[in-house]
Amino acid sequence: MSSSDETAEAYDDLLSQYERISNVDHASGYLMWDQHVMMPKGGAPARAEQQSALSAVHHDLLTSDDLAEALDAVDEDELDDDQTAVVREIRRQHERAANVPSDLVEELTKAQAEAHEAWQEAKENDDFDTFAPHLQTLLDLHRERAGHIDPDRDPFEVMFEDREPHLPLSKVEEVFSDLRETLIPLIDDVRENGDDLPTPFTSTYPDDAQKALSEAALDAFGYPEERGRLDTSAHPFTFGTQFDARVTTRYHDDDPLDALMATIHEFGHASYQLGLPDDAYATPLGESVSSGIHESQSRYWENHVGRTRAFWEFFLPEVESHLSDTDDVTAESAYAAANRIKPDNLIRVEADEATYHLHIILRFEIERQLVAGEIDVEDVPEVWGDTFEEYLGIRPDSDAEGCLQDIHWSSWFASFQNYTIGSVFAAQLDATIREEFDDVDGMIRDGEFAPLWEWLTENVHSHGKRYPTDELVEEATGEPLTAEYFSEYVTEKFEELYGL
Repeated sequence: MSSSDETAEAYDDLLSQYERISNVDHASGYLMWDQHVMMPKGGAPARAEQQSALSAVHHDLLTSDDLAEALDAVDEDELDDDQTAVVREIRRQHERAANVPSDLVEELTKAQAEAHEAWQEAKENDDFDTFAPHLQTLLDLHRERAGHIDPDRDPFEVMFEDREPHLPLSKVEEVFSDLRETLIPLIDDVRENGDDLPTPFTSTYPDDAQKALSEAALDAFGYPEERGRLDTSAHPFTFGTQFDARVTTRYHDDDPLDALMATIHEFGHASYQLGLPDDAYATPLGESVSSGIHESQSRYWENHVGRTRAFWEFFLPEVESHLSDTDDVTAESAYAAANRIKPDNLIRVEADEATYHLHIILRFEIERQLVAGEIDVEDVPEVWGDTFEEYLGIRPDSDAEGCLQDIHWSSWFASFQNYTIGSVFAAQLDATIREEFDDVDGMIRDGEFAPLWEWLTENVHSHGKRYPTDELVEEATGEPLTAEYFSEYVTEKFEELYGL
């Protein structure tokens, strides 16, 4: 057998093994979806055991000697570019996982499932003390895991690379610095000098009417019923593959825009999953490249489509059709309501496009301090309140509206920054798209969304993990990631909207 034949055989063996790993991961993900959406509360203890067992199987397959031998048997000099990318990504995952003992993986997964239930109870009862021991356990386990992966590096940076494996942490810090310079004075100017914006949605709106409105938006965007579904959950999220990408939202009876924007946001996530190539399923070329890039897709559709004046000129008839007491709502008033800056808002997922990133920076800073041991778990509520007051001038009255509001710390750390990275890249993508098409606003106004989705699929989704994050940004937009486009976009938009 020639060396090229041996490499081809080893590569096929590698793909076969990785497909099993990927399918176990997907099965675990759908169990997670069920836990958040449909599972009866009493199922939690068994679900924790099920997830723990699957995580152990996934870890054993990813760290097996068979996978290591297949990686060693592949001669990368004989591979094409796509195959090289596949091997690079499998090797990266294998090497990170191989240093983590399987019993730690199982313990961590079980602790995450238990922490999720404790977080739900703590949030419902506004009782941080209920959640604190679980948070401490997860913090200890994640530190231990990071130490196994690379004992000589900052554990936060190791955790950060779980979701942004190819983007330097220093780039995030640079982006945050640029955004502080833009956002804090802009928000202060709006608070002190901005015009009053209309509040057109003043009635109460039943969940079924809001769901119908969300479904109308998904239909307009082309979300395929045969490969997705819309459900409700405590915290909106998306999970799936290119064959089955499910979205969730939540409803507030006095704020129909919250559910609608959340649905559009989650559609953006689903569009990425659905845009991955079918024939690359269960391989790295059929997987999203990073959390930040994933978030850029949701932020693009939510902010650069769903919050545009053109969208509301297109979508107003659906609002009038599905919601009562909307006779006085105009496209302009709905546009203003969808973009209102709310500096007194305490909740991240209800934050506006400008203050949102101060919510993120706050969490990023607290996570870094926690992981570094600079603050203790019991300090979190006070530090949260102090930092929130410093950045936005208000302080939460309860932990449910403060440090207990997010689901993330019941599972992992070092992930919040991805939301801001996604917003920054979304603005960069939007600028590029507006150079590619003559009249993007006209397309949105006419409900012509397919060309936008097709462009994003061609330039982002279809690559899977072919390019590392920084290379994909340049491939799609022609330049490295920069906060410049977001800063220009948000300043121009809100100065015009608020008459500054």
